[in-house]
Amino acid sequence: MIQGITEHLSTAVLLLDGGLRLTWMNPAAESLLALSLSRLDGQYLPDLLAGEDDIGEVLAKSRDALHPYTQREARLCIAGGEILTVDYTVTPLSADQLLLEMQPLDRLLRISREEALQSRQESMKILARGLAHEVKNPLGGIRGAAQLLERDLADAPQLKEFTHIIIEEVDRLRDLVDSMLGPNRIRHDEPLNVHKVLERVRSLVLAEEPSVNIQRDYDPSLPELHGDEAQLIQAVLNIARNAVQALTESGTSSPTLIMRTRARRQFTLGAQRHRLVCELSLTDNGPGIPSELHETLFYPMVSGRAEGSGLGLSIAQSILHQHRGLIECDSEPGRTEFRLLIPLEKRHD
Repeated sequence: MIQGITEHLSTAVLLLDGGLRLTWMNPAAESLLALSLSRLDGQYLPDLLAGEDDIGEVLAKSRDALHPYTQREARLCIAGGEILTVDYTVTPLSADQLLLEMQPLDRLLRISREEALQSRQESMKILARGLAHEVKNPLGGIRGAAQLLERDLADAPQLKEFTHIIIEEVDRLRDLVDSMLGPNRIRHDEPLNVHKVLERVRSLVLAEEPSVNIQRDYDPSLPELHGDEAQLIQAVLNIARNAVQALTESGTSSPTLIMRTRARRQFTLGAQRHRLVCELSLTDNGPGIPSELHETLFYPMVSGRAEGSGLGLSIAQSILHQHRGLIECDSEPGRTEFRLLIPLEKRHD
């Protein structure tokens, strides 16, 4: 009766004997560990869940003291090397039987992280729009005044140079403000092959910097996605150019950029779960992104390079948001990976 109920729980439930060997687990536990009960029956559980947190010590302590223990946000390594973040509680049912309950947190942590990222992006977009409004109005007045002044200087051509400078700088500032707002043309969704996008970006990058080794690791089974090809090329190109510039400016030996595509099933973006998501990743072996920039990486005007405008990643993230996706980044010295995640189902599905 009890086991019949636990088979319908989303919480992973496992029973262990006094030797900390597995005797039973429910389907949620099989899904969490990615192995069936028939494969794991009788195995020493601490060997199956090695990781940063010593679950074996907690299990033994609970068995010996006949006292329940709870661990929060424990990081455990399952078969295949995947790291899981879980809350777990071990309860001694008797001296030779333990009940272990595990609640996976990775999806919840991911949802929380992505919602925070999207919230920050939305706040920055509102700020940029307000800034654009406040800046572009006086810029128009300055430009108009400079043009009128230029007409009155018909007899003083040497002074027209200064009005030219004013007009050119006003136009430059206007273009900069427009760039902060991201793509300003209407998106045209149509079926497209993501590998065509990558190949276009690859050819552009190699034309600019042929010394970089660009490797391809494509999943040919990926279906077409619906989106704006030109905008997606721009988003991927912004990230690829950043990677190549980091590789060349740091003098990385054997500079390499890997373009990879994969399909992710039943994947959560923000708070919405999608049946199928396209994961497009760009990984380089450069110096990595400074730790102080990790939290603000996608903000406008934030750049780790003296010559950078700080708009490339912000624009790329804005394009992905328009496609109901997002960009994630993991970086450490010697390896930086940007993952572009885009739902493969149509908007109305």
